[in-house]
Amino acid sequence: MNERARIFSGTESKYLAEKIAKSYGGRLGNCNVQKFSDGEIGVQYIESVRGDYVFIVQSTSAPTDNLMELMLMIDAARRASAQKVICVIPYYGYARQDRKDKPRVAIGSKLIANLLVAAGADRIITMDLHAPQIQGYFDIPVDHLDSSAIFIPYIQNLKLENLTFAAPDVGSTNRTREFASYFNAEMVICDKHRKRANEIASMTLIGDVTDRDVILIDDICDTGGTLAKSAKMIKEKGARSVRAFCTHPVLSGNAYKNIEDSVLEELVVCNTIPLKQESSKIKALSVADLFATAIKFAVENKSIHGLFVHSHLKVR
Repeated sequence: MNERARIFSGTESKYLAEKIAKSYGGRLGNCNVQKFSDGEIGVQYIESVRGDYVFIVQSTSAPTDNLMELMLMIDAARRASAQKVICVIPYYGYARQDRKDKPRVAIGSKLIANLLVAAGADRIITMDLHAPQIQGYFDIPVDHLDSSAIFIPYIQNLKLENLTFAAPDVGSTNRTREFASYFNAEMVICDKHRKRANEIASMTLIGDVTDRDVILIDDICDTGGTLAKSAKMIKEKGARSVRAFCTHPVLSGNAYKNIEDSVLEELVVCNTIPLKQESSKIKALSVADLFATAIKFAVENKSIHGLFVHSHLKVR
């Protein structure tokens, strides 16, 4: 482990940060995060970080305390004379608010970018942003990792003969096409129309799935409603089996029940967000090795291009 690199964690992502630090070859730094009786957060680094590269691991998933905690940790590292402060954000919350698609709405992902930069972050390392162009909201470098490095080996091990990839909505088309292209497989699209957020009005399937083993690809699984409805429709259209691969297991509301009651064989996710409960159908793959390598490359000023060659990575 490079002595200049120090890895710390917020409370939300400590489970993952410990694995990242171990994979990197060191230990997790000592940082005290406390809450006052009124809910106010206080942060203190227990060890010196003067002149160091400080990597702060924290997903900005709900509640918003996680974001506030991250910004306080950035500020504390800055005031402690860290040379560089790099935010490792496995799941970048508020990414779905990436454009002004209705009158008088906020662009949340841009606001979060502004807050992180204002707090003093020098670099962002994240994974599977809901919209890749969010990288442009930052005026600092962003390393955007791809979960395909984790998912592709797993899919290969399934040894499915009649593989077809499915986009659960039009927004997932590009991501799904990349998987289909890699496996030289066919692709279909589930075209959905929403009445309002988290509520689907109608859905149609574009493409043929007869006697196919179908894999749905998406970046976020929130309530699980889209995946459950997509899987049911695909199965009714003659598919032999349906699985889903989603990077970030937000899994809010009735998500666990929706997945358990669905026709999905399994839902494979990354551990960018901790699972709230166990499920016989949900399997989480670790991103620790991927982020540890990204941290190593950041310290050594190396390109992250090699991280997109999936065969160089371990899956555990």
